Amino acid sequence: MNIQTVKGFKDFVGDEALKREKIKKIIQEQFELYGFEPAETPIIEFEEFVKSDNPNDEAVRDVFKLEDRGKRKLALRYEFTFQLKRISKNQKLPYKRYQIGYNFRDEPIKKGRLRQFIQCDADVVGSGVKDEVECLKLGKNIFEKLNMPVKIYVNNRKLINEILVTEKIEEKNRDQVIRELDKLDKLSRKEVADNLKKFGAEKLLKIFEQSEKEFEKYNFYKEIKELKNICKAYGFKVEFKPFLARGLSYYNGTIFEIWSKDLDVSLCGGGSYLVGDVQSTGITFGLEPISLLSKIDGDKTKIQIISIGQDNESIQLAENLRGKGISVNLLLDKSIGKAMDYANSKGIEKVIFIGKEEISKKKFRVKDMKTGKEEFLSESNVLKV
Repeated sequence: MNIQTVKGFKDFVGDEALKREKIKKIIQEQFELYGFEPAETPIIEFEEFVKSDNPNDEAVRDVFKLEDRGKRKLALRYEFTFQLKRISKNQKLPYKRYQIGYNFRDEPIKKGRLRQFIQCDADVVGSGVKDEVECLKLGKNIFEKLNMPVKIYVNNRKLINEILVTEKIEEKNRDQVIRELDKLDKLSRKEVADNLKKFGAEKLLKIFEQSEKEFEKYNFYKEIKELKNICKAYGFKVEFKPFLARGLSYYNGTIFEIWSKDLDVSLCGGGSYLVGDVQSTGITFGLEPISLLSKIDGDKTKIQIISIGQDNESIQLAENLRGKGISVNLLLDKSIGKAMDYANSKGIEKVIFIGKEEISKKKFRVKDMKTGKEEFLSESNVLKV
């Protein structure tokens, strides 16, 4: 039997799993602080619903297809956004939901990109520019808490389309031209220019490389200006990136990405789009690249109790500590040597010994695993550890 994981799928255990949980907690906390409520949706949907209105998008083409016993054509979800069409019905607007969970894409894998991956999304169905700014602000907050310096880039699909219309780019080619412009961060200027030549659109490069002031002549630049002013009211700045487009064709207004200052890679993104005929906006964080780049440590078990023939008292202290919200690992069946090896292997901060001496003194011997210092503490003081 082959017990290896399938290509593009991975197990996460130990420190790596703890780190991922910590990142998810930080993200969830910010989602909830900004008024988003949780939702859960099925991983498997009808294939036609998954493909929805965007069958030609690259991400949609990469969906995993399935068939059940009834020969129904199904697919694994590749993102959360399309499911908003169903779950936002009959909700009081604005409907603010967040979702953290697995999505799947049958695409080439590389460092930080797997075929099964966790996304953390927050979306507002029935949104305005304030909601777009709050998505950016909670993103900024999250990366501050992860100690990851970032740059926030914004653009507007209406502005891009306005320029394409002004420059007489054929309508049938516009979506592909936008995708090619979006590659300026990934390919050389010459490669992008060669790709644009196929559509007679190479002249666009000079336009999209102009200074920001030159875009003020376009009607839809005013939406960029309004967004930037509200960001200022929230106490942070964003940068205008005129060729930022994001790959999915359903975006119809503001679009944005948050990039690492240290490594110059995109950490999350989002934008505005329609859910049915309702204007909406959202932001998504990919757990894999964030976990790969973040230096944050997960929350490990803080205390280990070692019973030296005093199981009842050890159990009682462990439960008292847990009742105070302190994580405790209780060992009743190991020698002191093996128990200490275990504590070291798990990065546990303090070890409490409970033997006859501790019971007679009504104090517990507590060892700090970092400093090696030991002291006897009463239960009340142990609870303060």
